[in-house]
Amino acid sequence: MTNPRYSSMSWMRKLGRALSGEAEDRDDLVQLMRQALSRGLIDADALQMLEGVLTVSDLQVRDIMVPRAQMVAVHRDDSPDKLLPVIVESGHSRFPVIDDDRDDVVGILLAKDVLRLSAIDRETEFDIRECMRPAVVVPESKRVNVLLKEFRRNRNHMAIVVDEYGGVSGLVTIEDALEEIVGEIDDEFDVEDDQYIRKESERQFVVRGGTPIADFNEYFGTTLSEEEFDTVAGLVMKQFGRLPRRSETIIISDIEFRVLRADRRRVDAFKVVPPVDITPIEERGGGD
Repeated sequence: MTNPRYSSMSWMRKLGRALSGEAEDRDDLVQLMRQALSRGLIDADALQMLEGVLTVSDLQVRDIMVPRAQMVAVHRDDSPDKLLPVIVESGHSRFPVIDDDRDDVVGILLAKDVLRLSAIDRETEFDIRECMRPAVVVPESKRVNVLLKEFRRNRNHMAIVVDEYGGVSGLVTIEDALEEIVGEIDDEFDVEDDQYIRKESERQFVVRGGTPIADFNEYFGTTLSEEEFDTVAGLVMKQFGRLPRRSETIIISDIEFRVLRADRRRVDAFKVVPPVDITPIEERGGGD
């Protein structure tokens, strides 16, 4: 009978040779990693990350960037009174600073810098130029694995993406790149696995894409159609006619849906703002 320890060591030697360049092609390497999963040598999360590492070398920045139209930007001449609502509403930590238009990005503003200045002394005249960081610019065609190395080496978290003519195409963050390897990274917008809808503030809710439309209707007292789709994500994608990207917004039955999290396969979460005449279930006295 084959010694299990010897068998595992033999398989690991094969994988080692494959990683050293002896695998005939990438399919052979992926197959070896999947064999490792079946043998219990790695778990499903590790396999996903290993496959993600292989994938990022094929991806270009244009594949993962936030498009120009969906960038949340601030203007160089904005006052704190204009900046703070944008920071709070978007939930982002970094913002492109523009001058004349979105092709004229003059720097990157960190939310913490604005909040710090506002908290220290509201009487001091605010000048956004004093806390702006230089904007890193990368071409659409840059490979994602190269971008990750540059982010790590230069300690940057955001870059402005430009096309072949120098026009701004969008932006990309280190989180966008890392999620291609490790999957979605939880943040303050994520809803726990055991709930579909979470109230964030007055008239603002975070709703998971997989929320059944029936549950959404029950929670908000609405009558969204369940004829074609079972989930909120399916209904929203139908209205867009495609898979929407992060920060895109659409109105359905007077309810605003803004995409908080999405990848190339699905929409994970929305920010939902119902009209004032819609009363959520806890306000109707039907909550737990």
